[in-house]
Amino acid sequence: MTVNTSRRGFLQGAAAAGAMLVVGIRPDGALAASANPSMLTPFVQIGTDGSVTAIIKHFEMGQGPATGLSTLIAEEMGLSMDQIGYDFAPSNPQVYNNTLFGPMQGTGGSTAMANSYLQYRQAGAAAREMLLHAAAQAWGVEASTLSLQDGMIFGSGKSAPLGEFVEAAAVLDAPAEPRLKDPSEFRLIGNPDVRRLDSAAKGNGTAMFAMDIQRPNQMIAMIARPEQQRATAVSVDASGAEAIKGFISADILPNKAGVAVFAENTWAAMQARDAISVEWDTRNAETRSSDQIEAEIRAALEADPTYNVNEADVVAVQTAIDGAETVVEETFYFPLLAHAPMEPLNCTIEETEDGGILMHDGCQIPTLPHGAIAEIFDLPFDKVQIKTVLAGGSFGRRATPQADYQVEAALAFSLTDRSRPVHLVWSREDDLRSGYYRPAFGHKVRVGLDGSGNIVGWEHRIAGQSIMKGTPFEAFAVKNGIDHSSVEGTVDSPYQIPMAAFGLTDTEKATSTLWWRAVGHTHTAYVMEVMMDMAAKAAGIDPVDFRLAYLSGDGLEQQRKAGVLKLVAEKANWGNAPAGRSQGIAVHKSFNSYVAEVVEISGTAADGIKIEKVTCAVDCGVAVNPDVIKAQMEGGIGYGIGHNMRDKITLTEGVVDQFNFPDYEPLRITDIGEIEVHIVRSAEPPTGVGEPGTPPAAPALANAIAAASNLRIAALPMDDNGVSFV
Repeated sequence: MTVNTSRRGFLQGAAAAGAMLVVGIRPDGALAASANPSMLTPFVQIGTDGSVTAIIKHFEMGQGPATGLSTLIAEEMGLSMDQIGYDFAPSNPQVYNNTLFGPMQGTGGSTAMANSYLQYRQAGAAAREMLLHAAAQAWGVEASTLSLQDGMIFGSGKSAPLGEFVEAAAVLDAPAEPRLKDPSEFRLIGNPDVRRLDSAAKGNGTAMFAMDIQRPNQMIAMIARPEQQRATAVSVDASGAEAIKGFISADILPNKAGVAVFAENTWAAMQARDAISVEWDTRNAETRSSDQIEAEIRAALEADPTYNVNEADVVAVQTAIDGAETVVEETFYFPLLAHAPMEPLNCTIEETEDGGILMHDGCQIPTLPHGAIAEIFDLPFDKVQIKTVLAGGSFGRRATPQADYQVEAALAFSLTDRSRPVHLVWSREDDLRSGYYRPAFGHKVRVGLDGSGNIVGWEHRIAGQSIMKGTPFEAFAVKNGIDHSSVEGTVDSPYQIPMAAFGLTDTEKATSTLWWRAVGHTHTAYVMEVMMDMAAKAAGIDPVDFRLAYLSGDGLEQQRKAGVLKLVAEKANWGNAPAGRSQGIAVHKSFNSYVAEVVEISGTAADGIKIEKVTCAVDCGVAVNPDVIKAQMEGGIGYGIGHNMRDKITLTEGVVDQFNFPDYEPLRITDIGEIEVHIVRSAEPPTGVGEPGTPPAAPALANAIAAASNLRIAALPMDDNGVSFV
């Protein structure tokens, strides 16, 4: 793995390496190639020594884009995976933008492969064709008689390493529409034996994570934050820290959101932060407790919704349900949840020789801190650099609309004379007590069934804390007052449910809210799939058959969702669990991928539940890296089950009660016995895999518990309902 670098460093390194072929896009968006990287935005660079480097525009937090995007280039260039390296792209939203986000460079929403699949294949294909044409000119033959394989060009009785033709290829025009390989030609795309490019470096400790950054003469900054959100710092007394070896200083941040404590090392910074005394202004601080927040959400569910999400005739839907043979209803509640990545937040900021600012960060959306830093230091955009490195997880936490921790680092740095780099470090306690959270939500659902068990009406009310409102994303993410992330997975479900009405009410935010792995689907999938199970039981119909009845027809969405449902039922031997075991099923579409899961358990809620096996089927379009997809499904399943088994963030008079993993317990390796993943072969464009494994996991487990113990869990976490796990 090549070490990532800034754009300036990348260009300098490219120049030092001698002649090369760089393929990417021009500022006007056209595919282009050059011997000069500064003339375009590179996706792939090829040296005269034959080295090939993919320039990865998406952040790597473990979900696999560095491998996936490199695979696309290697496939089109006929390389093996050990013949390509990767480097992270510099921050440049004009050309490295995520086309699904608009004019912004960033990673999220499981969009990396969906956004970049064709871009990177085209770059690789263009490089292949240019090298073949250069070789054809040198050998006096037709390019069509030549081939590029494993770094060698063959044909007309000759062969040579591709590096020999880099200089000649670099002066050719890039083909506007290079021929992409037919799937029948693929050697790497879809190959389950292709392994991740970053595994070895992560295993031997040479991989560079944000926490590993050590700049010469750097100092550590930690922030003393108020216990209650929206409180501000009035004064600080640092006398108690003066005797601590390594303590440097403590100053209130310019925005008064906290106090920056500077020290020579992390331990000294922690000790000094504990020793200072801060006076806080709490007049505008949050003072509610969790029971009050829950009561507000439940009360909102009993009132008429503020927004009629699907513009349904609510009275007609209610009338249909009231006249039904059977009515199934339930009210659900979902608490605040923390992201809890293994690597706490951190970044490093320093001044460059030309008076600019360079930030080293595991940066999920570089455009946001880039702009914020430029504003804080009153610099033009091109005087700020974001150098992206690996991050040890994120689950959305490193992508706040406010660029919160990067702004903290920049403000802390602004308090210094800028002669020393500043490495900002959050502790685990900071992350759990002062961070951003999956918002609390409630759902109330009424489903009417006729005498044959058919749904005749579905009324669904949702109340909770909007993620997008009040952020820079509100303009495009909120339509007609409706934050789509609050309702996604319900109104847009592929289930063809007759007479359905979906309503939404926003409630006041108690904390800073943020997308959490799978965003709104984390609660909407649970409600949809538990309600489908409850309705199936009331109808006396098998849960799989019941779901399939609402996935009939010729619609592609219905076919794909039904496809994974049938596949997982087959692979899990649905309905034939071994003696002493029970099964639960759930299926959900999120991020344009379809995932179905069967959870098989032993035991009962009272005696202790053991998760024996989870079987998963996923349809994510073209499966570029099956090994990565399998790992992401496994990780998403564990994330969805682990947090919902026993985790919640609670407040007492605005103060978070949890502090570390002892009381916000992550999934343990013993919690799940076995996970089996089956990938649907598909020719559809590739879609997300980083998040879609999470939404069906908890409802499948909940439905298995209901099958074993006749206990329907409507308020999470599960262990608050008397469920124990062994």
